[in-house]
Parts: sequence; C-alpha cells; structure tokens
Amino acid sequence: MPSGEKAGGNFFEQVGGTETFTKLVEKFYQGVANDDVLRPMYPEEDLTAAADRLRMFLEQYWGGPDTYQQQRGHPRLRMRHMPFKINPLARERWLLHMEAAVDSVNLSPMHRAELWAYLDRAATAMLNTFED
Repeated sequence: MPSGEKAGGNFFEQVGGTETFTKLVEKFYQGVANDDVLRPMYPEEDLTAAADRLRMFLEQYWGGPDTYQQQRGHPRLRMRHMPFKINPLARERWLLHMEAAVDSVNLSPMHRAELWAYLDRAATAMLNTFED
C-alpha cells in the first residue's frame, strides 16, 4: 500500500470513482441550469464542458486520474473564477445545488462530511466581492 493511503484505497476509490463523481456533477449542473444567479456565469449554452471540467477537477483532487492537470494545467481556482462576480449569494446558491448533488450520491456519513467540509471551504475561498 502506498505511503499515506487509507486501507481500501483513497477517497476517490472509496466513494465509487468516476461513476460517483459523474453523478454528483450531473446533479449539480441540473440545479445550476435553472439558477438565475449562477447560470449567467456560464457563457456556454451547453453546460457539458463545464461539467467535464468540474468532474475532472474533483476526481483529481480526491485521488483519481490527473486528467484535469494534463488538459488544463494547475487548477488556479481563484484566478479562473476572478472574472465572475462571486458574492455571498452566489456562494449560497452554489452550495445549495452542491448539497443536493452530494446527497444524491448516498455517501457514507464519514465521506459525506469530508467532501462537504472541502466544498464549503472551497466555496468560501472563491468569494471575490460582497457587492450585490
């Protein structure tokens, strides 16, 4: 077993791998598609490319394939999100849809808590304005 890896694999493997992250991201973007605050942040008519980017990022972050890094380089999340007005309302909407997505994949309580803690911190880190 590689050093530092949990018995039974890393988080990515423990929660079901690509299948779980695909379901999570699909459910998330179902909410975003009809959200009047978040949807304007996605210039593409089709959210498939955005969903692919998020899925690849989350998979890599949680120990899956490094496809995101290979295709897009370092994540640089704050820089990539800087062109968008991410205020507390946008953060709350993002978390609302993400919570529905997390709940839809039926993770164990331990895995859910670990994932949710990260997502909540990440959403806060993306804040770049407090203006409406």
